[in-house]
Amino acid sequence: METFHEYMNEYRKQIEKGAINKAYKGLMEYILDLRTCFKNKYPDYFVSGSIYYGYMDMTYFSFIPESLKHRKLKTAIVFIHDTFRFEVWLAGYNKQVQSKYWKLFKESGWNKYHIVSTTKSVDSIIECILVDNPNFSDLGALTKQIETATLKFIEDVESFLST
Repeated sequence: METFHEYMNEYRKQIEKGAINKAYKGLMEYILDLRTCFKNKYPDYFVSGSIYYGYMDMTYFSFIPESLKHRKLKTAIVFIHDTFRFEVWLAGYNKQVQSKYWKLFKESGWNKYHIVSTTKSVDSIIECILVDNPNFSDLGALTKQIETATLKFIEDVESFLST
């Protein structure tokens, strides 16, 4: 196992090469543009005012229809850095809400999407892979993939909750 000092030396070497800096900056700009696209295209939805940039583990923003907001639920469009994919998560506004809805989904046997195994130390109730190994050479197509899959996820969750 390497020491923190050794990790920092490697980090410095990688930063000096410049590719990580450019890739990270480009990714953050894309996610900001994606957030703006959702905000402009869906004015009836709540879109968070900021992006959670994370610690190079995940980066996300909230995208919440009124139907979920009044239940104190939210969806987040998330980029997971280590698996290099976009996901959409259903989460509660707090742990109490999260536990309530996790139990509802879990006990129903609903298996349309991945229900997390526990709510302990987890930010989501349900997770869905939007785009695995995204192609960043066509950002318009990538945005459309994310948008289409996110809207389908929300529709499916709303449908389940209305039964």
